[in-house]
Amino acid sequence: MSFAALVTIAFWCAVIPAVLFCWNLALFRRPPRPATHLPSVSVLIPARDEEMNIAAALDGALSAQGIDIEVVVLDDGSTDRTPQIVAGYAARDSRVRLEHGPALPDGWAGKAHAAHVLSGRARHSLFCFVDADVRLTPGAVARMTTLLIRRKAALVSGFPQQETVTILEWLLLPLIQFLLLGFLPIVGLRHTRLPGFGAGCGQFLLVRRDAYETSGGYAAIRSTMHDGLTLPTLLRGHGFATDIADLTGLAFCRMYRSSAATWSGLMKNATEGLAAPGRILPFTFLLVAGQVLPWMLLITGLLDLSLLTGRTGGQVVAACVASLLPRIIAIFRFRQSVVSAVVHPVAIVLLLCLQWCALIRKLRGVRVTWKERAFRVG
Repeated sequence: MSFAALVTIAFWCAVIPAVLFCWNLALFRRPPRPATHLPSVSVLIPARDEEMNIAAALDGALSAQGIDIEVVVLDDGSTDRTPQIVAGYAARDSRVRLEHGPALPDGWAGKAHAAHVLSGRARHSLFCFVDADVRLTPGAVARMTTLLIRRKAALVSGFPQQETVTILEWLLLPLIQFLLLGFLPIVGLRHTRLPGFGAGCGQFLLVRRDAYETSGGYAAIRSTMHDGLTLPTLLRGHGFATDIADLTGLAFCRMYRSSAATWSGLMKNATEGLAAPGRILPFTFLLVAGQVLPWMLLITGLLDLSLLTGRTGGQVVAACVASLLPRIIAIFRFRQSVVSAVVHPVAIVLLLCLQWCALIRKLRGVRVTWKERAFRVG
């Protein structure tokens, strides 16, 4: 294939996601200011060995303003001080309840089972599933509840602001917003109920009890490790509307505590997302062609300036700018790392390596361990 043909491919594969990202950015907003007279919410937190996070999670949930809540924490077989910490909060605040989870049945993923048990012990008509490493600000629950009501949705999901410290954290986690906004038309999510537009973040899922029970809830997706994708998709498959919102500044999450944990944590659910057998090849092509190839062509052209003459040179530069534009915007909009944006092509290569590793491990039947539980990848 000629240099000019590669340039054309790189140009369009970089420009189209950049344009979609900017278009989606106008639709992907923070939830509205809270309305009055909101329905009560059960904040449901699965917790397994979360003594480092659970106090901050409870403080954040209990800070909720403008809405009546209960906070139910399921101790899912913790071996640390998680239940004792929660019990201390429950003794001081009647809104907090500590529940103990039964043994994990065969065929269930740990979080899915914990969330399923919690849904059966919640008292209110709205379930707000929140991960134990998420810290909510006082307005988060009320604003998301207002969004759910105004959108007439059965489920709304929020994307917390990610805190990144180690190398793989700040390389890979900021790609969440890039992939969401660069490759999913939010117009389709918002104006249809097609399951293919199902999207969300498992760190914060607010769902109506009636829709949850009608669709089967977590019992219908019991083996999932990617509930941020599978629960909205499930509800949409039953004819319910779902929506998403930006929780930057309203919720914070330190998802992993090391590069090794980041790699393992992202790999465990990869084959339910980008690394699904039907998705990985087209996404590999799109990401390599639009996010890596422009820079390879630029380097090649700088070594032989004759390749960058005329329209071809302009397309190479435009492709490089388009590939970085979403990441530069994300620095300000989502408070992401400047360094992560600058090394964007490297992050894409690492992401694809992770996806292919996850798929290969799944095809080989390799089991991985997460929180001392073994399961098959994806």
